[in-house]
Order: sequence, then C-alpha cells, then structure tokens
Amino acid sequence: MDDIVKSQPAPLSGHVPDEHGLFFTYRFDAAGFAAQGSPDGGWSWRSYDIGDLRARKEIAAEAALPAPVRDAFLSSGHACHIDLEDGWLHGDLPDLRHDYSNEARGLGHFRFAFNERMLIGARKQPLRSVDAVRAKIDGRARPFRSPAELIEAVMSQSLDGMARELAGLGEQLDGIEDRIVCDSWHNERQSLVEVRRKLVVIHRQMATLTSLFRHLDQSHHDDLPPAMADMAARLSHQSFALNHDSEQLQGRARLLQDELMAKLTAQTNRLLYLLSVMTAVLLPMTIISGLFGMNVGGLPFLNETAGFWIVTLLSLTVAGTTLYLVRRLGDGR
Repeated sequence: MDDIVKSQPAPLSGHVPDEHGLFFTYRFDAAGFAAQGSPDGGWSWRSYDIGDLRARKEIAAEAALPAPVRDAFLSSGHACHIDLEDGWLHGDLPDLRHDYSNEARGLGHFRFAFNERMLIGARKQPLRSVDAVRAKIDGRARPFRSPAELIEAVMSQSLDGMARELAGLGEQLDGIEDRIVCDSWHNERQSLVEVRRKLVVIHRQMATLTSLFRHLDQSHHDDLPPAMADMAARLSHQSFALNHDSEQLQGRARLLQDELMAKLTAQTNRLLYLLSVMTAVLLPMTIISGLFGMNVGGLPFLNETAGFWIVTLLSLTVAGTTLYLVRRLGDGR
C-alpha cells in the first residue's frame, strides 16, 4: 500500500474518496513538511472514508497494522477509546462536523492508528479539526515531524472547537439569565432546553475524553515513546480543563432552569389565588341570584318597585364583605 501516493493533496472542499477509498495522502520529509514522492527519513498520513467498502478492504490488507488494531479500526460501532498495541496508538475520538448548509451540525468521530512512521486516519464525514490541520500543512504554516505531533494538533483543534462551542453556549446562558432577572422570561423555556441539550452532548464527550487521556497518561506513560507520552499529558490537561468548564455551564443551566420553574410556579400560584378570590366573591352573589330567581310564592320585594336595587345592593354588600375577609386572610398568611 506504500505505492498509493498522490502528487498533490486533495482540496479541502472536495471530501470525495478516490478508487481506494482514500480522501488524501501526505508524505512528510525529515523537516516535517509535506513533500512529493517518498522523502527519506519522513513519515506518511493516509485518511480513509471508513464507510467506503474499498477503504475497509485496504485497511484490512494493511500488513503493518497489528490484528487487534485492524479489528478495532474496522469495528462497526463508535465507542470512544484510546489503546496501545504493539507500538501502535489507536483510538476513536469525537470531533465537530462542518456546519455546511446541507449538513446537520454536531459531533462526528475520528479514528486513527499510528506509530513513529505511519498515521492512518478514517472518518465518515468532513471534520473541522482535520481540515484545519490540512490547511496548515498545505500552507506550510508549521512542521509536523511525527504522527504524534499531527494527532495532537488534530485533537487540539477539536478541543478548541468544543471550547468555542462552550463559550457560545455560555453567552446564550448570559442572555437567558439577564432576561430571567429582568422578568422577561416567558419565552425562555425552549431556549434553555436547547442549551441544556447541547451541553449534555458536549459534556458527555468531554468526560469521555478526559477519562481516556487520563488513563493513557497514567497507565501507559512508561510504555509510550517520549513524543506520545508528552502528547498524552498535554491533551489530558486540556481536556480536563474543558470538562471542568462544561460542568460549570451545566450547573449554571440547572440553576437557571430551577429559577425559571420557580417563577412559573409563582405565576401559577398567583393565578390560582386570583381564581380562588373570584370564586369566593361570586359565590354569595350566585346563591342570592339563584334564591331570588326561584319562581315560587313568598319571595320578598316581589311587589316592591325598588326590589331589584335592594337585592343588587345586598349582593354587592355580601360580595364586598367576602372580598374583605379573603384579603385579610391572605395578608395574614
């Protein structure tokens, strides 16, 4: 498979695999810059479309990959993991998809396996972090002297993207909080639910990444080459900080939801109190009007010209007395 070489990297906007299921192939020279051909002392990066059957056949035939690494790479599920096997560090990690107009925004997955001379990556959809690193490679913005440096750059881009997502959600929470404090909260329930949904997704991924990088740093630190060990330590620290930020935002969102529910409950109680007062006030008037509406003999004021006004005054007096007593009882709570 070493003969699968592209003379020029595919454009970032293409994202169309070739006849081998490859999105692109890069060859790096000893200085860490992309070069044509097979430079001495360098390493290679191949990126596959994991949903392409041709790509899966190519990966399954890759003799350099240990069997457990191939099996994990070609597994049908998306269980986030990072493992070390026969000098190969491989894993399946979340990343942010591109926000194209015809594509839903959200999290995708980036699979990789690398040693000191080769990096194999795979994905189903365009990923922001991968394309951001490709832009740096094409622009010769920085060298990548080893696969570990490139994976760290990809994951740092992914973590930075999640950090920007968290910052945006934090700004949304600030706006919701301002409106709740200013009693303009009546249309904020759906907005808060949407923010909480996004936070749950990101926090779940950040908690997984934090656990994976911490396990890699603590359990395999002595087994990893120095470059991989340093990469694991830095990513572990960065993911831990972001996980802490996501937990804080989740706590804020829960507090805002509790405050919003308290305001809804208070509004409901006020409406119920108003309804109870109206019922108490109108009930005596209803009884009086019902009594005087009975078509039987002996009704008082039946022959009085001012009978209607007498009954009306009696009803209003009873209603006013009832309202006064209800207000006194309410003020005494």
